[in-house]
Amino acid sequence: MSAEHTSSSTPHHEQFENEEQAAKWWLENVYQGDDAVQLTPRAVITGMLIGGVMSISNLYVGLKTGWGLGVTITSCIIAYAVFKFLEVIVPPYRDRPFSTLENYTMSSAASAAGYMSSAGLVSAMPALYLTTQRLMEWWEIMLWLGALSTLGVFMAIPLKRQLINIDQLPFPSGIATAETLKSMHSAGGEAVVKARSLFGAGIIGALVAVWRDLFAEINRLAPFAFPKEFPLVPPLPQWIQERFGESSGVQIYMSVSDRFKTLLDKYTIGCEGSLIMIAAGAIMGIRVGLSMLIGSLICYGIIGPILVENEIAKPGYRGIVSWVLWPSTAMMVTSGLLAFAMKWRTVLRAFSGLTSIFGGTAKRDDPLSHVEVPGSWFVVGTSISGLACIVLGHWIFGITWWMGLVAVLVTFLLSIVAARATGETDITPIGAMGKITQLIYGVLAPTNITTNLMTASITSGAASHAADLLTDLKSGYLLGGNPRKQAISQLFGVMAGTLVSVPAYMFVVQRDPSKLGSADLPAPAAKVWAGVAELLAKGVDSLPAGAKEAIVIGAILGVVLTLLEEFTPKPYRKWIPSSTGLGIAGVIPAFNAISMFIGAFIAWIIAKSWPKTDEKYTVAVSSGLIAGESLMGVGIILTIEILKICGWWTG
Repeated sequence: MSAEHTSSSTPHHEQFENEEQAAKWWLENVYQGDDAVQLTPRAVITGMLIGGVMSISNLYVGLKTGWGLGVTITSCIIAYAVFKFLEVIVPPYRDRPFSTLENYTMSSAASAAGYMSSAGLVSAMPALYLTTQRLMEWWEIMLWLGALSTLGVFMAIPLKRQLINIDQLPFPSGIATAETLKSMHSAGGEAVVKARSLFGAGIIGALVAVWRDLFAEINRLAPFAFPKEFPLVPPLPQWIQERFGESSGVQIYMSVSDRFKTLLDKYTIGCEGSLIMIAAGAIMGIRVGLSMLIGSLICYGIIGPILVENEIAKPGYRGIVSWVLWPSTAMMVTSGLLAFAMKWRTVLRAFSGLTSIFGGTAKRDDPLSHVEVPGSWFVVGTSISGLACIVLGHWIFGITWWMGLVAVLVTFLLSIVAARATGETDITPIGAMGKITQLIYGVLAPTNITTNLMTASITSGAASHAADLLTDLKSGYLLGGNPRKQAISQLFGVMAGTLVSVPAYMFVVQRDPSKLGSADLPAPAAKVWAGVAELLAKGVDSLPAGAKEAIVIGAILGVVLTLLEEFTPKPYRKWIPSSTGLGIAGVIPAFNAISMFIGAFIAWIIAKSWPKTDEKYTVAVSSGLIAGESLMGVGIILTIEILKICGWWTG
């Protein structure tokens, strides 16, 4: 959604003589008033609950695919459907329906909780185990995530007026959320359809998880369990082999199936028994999906056999990925950093706005002084949370105090850049922000992998939450909400995300950390972080044979693709492979990438043939499948572990 959608409901700054006039216009024409129903207990609690549940889903999906999934609009649809249902059965709710401002305040708490995985649970923390074999205690993770996420929330405060009120940056997801809320609460028919399709798909996803994961754990049902992965040409059922096994057609099919079974076992070329990957591909789009298919076939269909034949790598996912992750990581790092550098105008605008951020809003006659978040919140909040990051970094990870201080200062500067990039492009470059911090500490602490990873987690986690809050504040600006109340809601969301996602992480990851980096739990983002940290710590001489040359090729390819994407005329950009898609394909099993391509292809066909159906159902159904299967998958793990602890599980 483009910025032009804001023209009817927000002021363009150039229409007014000064900022004060624009602020007065907003107060008179958009702001819903100090007494508007917004920060209510039911809105905050609902946001914490929905966001907490979605944080588990995002954790699971992030560890499987390296991608984060949208939370805000999905949570708005769920909350709307829930309260519409409650209005039918609970009389008091009919007299006080769930308002637009309550829903958007709810979504702020939900997004803060749902994106908690981006604060390090799918990147820095698993990377710490992959590189140093260190497992953190649950209370260490909670304190660390809470500190750096809270730091990000407070760092967004001084940026809001400059980026949203004055610069009028679009923040496309913020606009989309505002428009969705307006349409839902004015005419909710389509919203109810989307909600039903989301919940229905969630049930289907949950049933798939039960059929695959729970059946596999029960001895009597294991033979009937849905496979976790299967070859592109699946084997024939046993009864067909027994009855028609001597016919030439069946024998040819079985021979072909055996060959594809070998491809699956040796090179992971097949399909995954999961709807998560198909649904994730549907959301990602055909360009990224096709890029991932191409990347997986190159890495596991061409490079993999060469590595195995020359005894450079062992067959299987772990063996091949230990080599192909290096050029894949190099491609993603150079592409991300170059794309960031090419936004130099954004960077300059971000830093040139520092004086106005801190000096332009302190007028005594400021008409928004009673609405905007006061600067004192920023000073106190940043001081406390920043000090907490420094103290915890020294206490838990042994990071010297001055390196912790440098990390917090660098984080603030990079958060400004990340926030403006989000406002202009709707993409938060947290990966690139983390890599910049890793490169800085590759110089300051060249052999200390722990310092390298955990200082970078401050940057990526805080930048992620700062950009998230600003996107939410954009929605509030369009809807006439109170930014102070929204910031409070975001802090409640951080608390909910921490309380829910950390226990989920302990069960999913630290219950059996040997699965990290395996086909079951590839943790692609963590592998990239770990690869950069190891390269900076050990140097290129520690790499396997041929990997140095592959890194150069991957780095060059990342640069070339980024330049092509930047300078190719817009109609032809869709034909340029995504460097992110190609790179991610090199750090996850091929059957993950193939399944995501299938989802992207199906969604593309639907979008081309039935665009209205695509708009109404694709995102809702995909989100439901992902949420249902991932939540049930985690629920099965938790239930079995609890039953085992109680001595009630016999399999």
